[in-house]
Amino acid sequence: WEVRYLVVTDGSKGSDDPAFTPETLVATRAEEQRVAAAHLGVLDVRFLGYTDGELVSSRELLGRVTREIREFQPFAVYTHDPEPVIINNSFVNHNDHRVTGLATVDAVYPTARDRLNFPEHLAAGLATHKVRELYLWGANQPTFTVDITPVLDAKIEALLLHASQFPDGEAFLRSVHDRWRDAQGHAIEQFRRVVLFR
Repeated sequence: WEVRYLVVTDGSKGSDDPAFTPETLVATRAEEQRVAAAHLGVLDVRFLGYTDGELVSSRELLGRVTREIREFQPFAVYTHDPEPVIINNSFVNHNDHRVTGLATVDAVYPTARDRLNFPEHLAAGLATHKVRELYLWGANQPTFTVDITPVLDAKIEALLLHASQFPDGEAFLRSVHDRWRDAQGHAIEQFRRVVLFR
C-alpha cells in the first residue's frame, strides 16, 4: 500500500511551551510530521496550512480535500469521525478534527466521484474517483477492529518523533499502552468502517 498524509491545519496554537512562537511551532510541527511519516514509510505528506483552531466548513476546504483525493486516487481514506463532540465520555473531539472529518467524508462522497463537482479539477487533468472504503477514527461506535500488536513499537516510535506534542515521553508511553490495550491485552485500534463500493 502507498500512503499519503494530508494535514489540514498548521498546529500553530497547540503548545504551552513559551519558547514557541506560532511561526516556529508551524515549522516544527511540519518537520516532525515529515520525519515521523518517513519513519513509517509514508509516500508523501501534504499540508493545507489552515490556522490551528480556526478551521471552518467551507466550499474551499471541500474543494482542496476533493482535489487531493482525485490526484492520489486512494482505495481507502482514513479521517476523524466528524459526529462525536465527546468521545467515549472521556475526550473532547477538537473542532478542527470534526470539520476536517466532515469535509473529508463529503469529499469522499459525493464530490470526488461526481464530475460536475469542481469541474476545474477535470480541466486540470484530474479524473473523478470513487473511494472504495472509508475508515473513521475517534468513533463512539466503532465497527472495525485491527490488531496493531505487530506494528505497535513502530507506531509509538513515530508518535514520539512529534516531540513538541509529547515532551514527556514516558507518561505518553504509559497512556498509549493503556489506551490501545483491549481486555485480552492485545494492542488494537478501532474504526467506524464504511464500505462504499466493492
